[in-house]
Amino acid sequence: MVDMKNILREFKKFALRGNVIDLAVGIIIGAGFNSVVRSVVDDIIMPPIGWLFGRVDFSNLYINLSKTSFDSLQAAKVAGVPTINYGLFINAVIGFLITAWAVFLLVKMINKLQDREKEKPKGETTSPEDIILLREIRDSLVKK
Repeated sequence: MVDMKNILREFKKFALRGNVIDLAVGIIIGAGFNSVVRSVVDDIIMPPIGWLFGRVDFSNLYINLSKTSFDSLQAAKVAGVPTINYGLFINAVIGFLITAWAVFLLVKMINKLQDREKEKPKGETTSPEDIILLREIRDSLVKK
């Protein structure tokens, strides 16, 4: 028979471990970051790029796999027509590249901070010159 108290105790121990909570926080922040990146791509980056390419809306670029013609991707979707949405794919790739770049910069910054922490001397904060000077002062006081 299954001991539910033991299973719940094990689950609590698992769920409250630091790395699980860190992972959950990372997922929540990542979801928020995803919406920001999507907005940057769709609302800031793609309009000027589309304008440069002759006022093209990349999110509306698609290949219609039916014989019926449609004015937009949205109209084709409403009709249930199969389409290859390469414009949406272009937006997704640009979004991925922005996210990957931001994560790269974040990891690079964290590594730099960790390297600085490793370089800091542990414990004693006086330099060797200070120690030599203090020893000389001590020795001269002992002689007097």
